[in-house]
Amino acid sequence: MTKQKSRDKNLQNVAKDLEAAPVNSHQAQQMQQQVNDHRHQDALNHDGN
Repeated sequence: MTKQKSRDKNLQNVAKDLEAAPVNSHQAQQMQQQVNDHRHQDALNHDGN
């Protein structure tokens, strides 16, 4: 994978995050917790290898 493709993927993720605007603080917290959970799972998956 080239660096250019990686940057494009990052921009896609930012655009997707901007489209998903929470309607209240509870929804915002739930969305952030989901992001945190995914990052944590990614870290666990990479630590073992």
